[in-house]
Amino acid sequence: MTKIGLLSDTHAWWDDRYAHYFSECDEVWHAGDIGSAEVADRFEQLPVTFRAVHGNIDGYDIRLRYPEMLRFTVDGVDVLLKHIGGYPGKYDPSVRAILMERPPRLFVCGHSHILKVKYDRTLDMLHINPGAAGVYGIQAVRTLVRFTLAEGAVSDLEVIELR
Repeated sequence: MTKIGLLSDTHAWWDDRYAHYFSECDEVWHAGDIGSAEVADRFEQLPVTFRAVHGNIDGYDIRLRYPEMLRFTVDGVDVLLKHIGGYPGKYDPSVRAILMERPPRLFVCGHSHILKVKYDRTLDMLHINPGAAGVYGIQAVRTLVRFTLAEGAVSDLEVIELR
């Protein structure tokens, strides 16, 4: 069993509540638009496994550290992490073929700043966009997501609002 903390679109903003809310997590995943090396360093200093992808606003320093797309398995759950990915029924062309040919069990993306958790019945895949955790953007409420992975399944999903 692995507890996951998930966020996206920090846009160079650090909030000490990230560390607080993710303190019980085993891993923290960032779905892109980290925004600065300083924020990336703060995440990497957390006492957890940190996984991230770069986003469209990230400079070369972040792009050298993190890939555009990351596929991995945790506790039997095949995960695909990408910043720009779309959502069920309207996947981004940059990832559509990968999803159709070999869908993961969990597809995570950011970019839209809109929190969305939706099950894609066609692909038998859970899609999560954690919304935006930073202060830049259209979001009315900043959000983080936590959930558990165990024996090939996602459970105990919770949304944390940062007001």
